[in-house]
Amino acid sequence: MAQHQQGDFVFPDLSFKIIGAAFEVYNQLGSGHREKIYQNAMSVQFKKAEINFEKEIYHPLIFKGENIGKNYFDFLVEDKVVVELKRSDFFSASHFEQVNNYLKTAHLKLGLLISFTSRNVRIKRVINL
Repeated sequence: MAQHQQGDFVFPDLSFKIIGAAFEVYNQLGSGHREKIYQNAMSVQFKKAEINFEKEIYHPLIFKGENIGKNYFDFLVEDKVVVELKRSDFFSASHFEQVNNYLKTAHLKLGLLISFTSRNVRIKRVINL
């Protein structure tokens, strides 16, 4: 298995800031809240950390030049990283598919799937090659 250096990661510094915000939210709120509560808290923490973001961003799904659907990202950070929040102890295949589809339709490279679990915060990076 290949060793990875920090330079191999997509947006490592920004990822670190986003992940830090998620841990700060969890450390303050703990577990058991609705996803919307975590989303609102992440907005507050992003502002406090001076991280530029847009919340509940609409992005159309285009097929052969026609709008065939709507996507709403929980967050688009610095116009680079899709952040999708969950409240679950486990990530499902559909969670990864959702973020991967967002990345493809928006032509972005990195998504962070963040789950506020009953015991901690779990983060998975989703890369669109």
